[in-house]
Amino acid sequence: DPDPTTGAVIPPVYLTSTHRQDAVGDLRGGYEYNRGGNPSRDALQAALASLEGGRFAYSFSSGLAAEDAIIRATMKPGDHAVLANDMYGGSYRLFNRIHREWGIEFDVVDLNDSDALRAAIKPGVTKLVWIETPSNPMMTIFDIGAIARIAREGGALSVVDNTFATPYLQRPLELGADIAVHSTTKYLGGHSDILGGAVVLNDGDVAEKIGFVQFAVGAVSGAFDAWLT
Repeated sequence: DPDPTTGAVIPPVYLTSTHRQDAVGDLRGGYEYNRGGNPSRDALQAALASLEGGRFAYSFSSGLAAEDAIIRATMKPGDHAVLANDMYGGSYRLFNRIHREWGIEFDVVDLNDSDALRAAIKPGVTKLVWIETPSNPMMTIFDIGAIARIAREGGALSVVDNTFATPYLQRPLELGADIAVHSTTKYLGGHSDILGGAVVLNDGDVAEKIGFVQFAVGAVSGAFDAWLT
């Protein structure tokens, strides 16, 4: 949508840390502090949600920051995840070197082996099934619809890293996935000039949790990176 103030068809870069309130608690357009909301970031988030066919989108400072927020919002110490046996090394490092230290457990399986996936899911304990398709860098293809159905049967959310395909070629939410995640640094940014990440989903309760983690931890994309993306 064009900028509501001037009608500019490209919303401008709002390089401000703070927005003036008309009165205490009376925010102009809901904006107060840049970590909680920025018009440039909101414009990108609206575009991301539209592209992925989702209700909610969050723009992060990096793809790994986006992934970290998903894990923090949906898991706690003692919970379990199932990871694809072919995934971005940074994503595996996030689980293995960061979250495992805090009590998150995981198994790595061939997600195209339905029996292996079902055997790896621990009902009530497994919270996430993590899919990356096409994978980085081996370009492995996983069946999103089939994996998402098995995850749902086991009470887990399915997360699809859609970085390499982009919504132009693949829309995971329409195939049954619960959450789509991106490194916008790659194809969505497109020009090798930004660092960013994105999360898109439909579930309002999960979205609220991810939004709170983003606000509380602060890994938001800057206004200029959002505008460039």
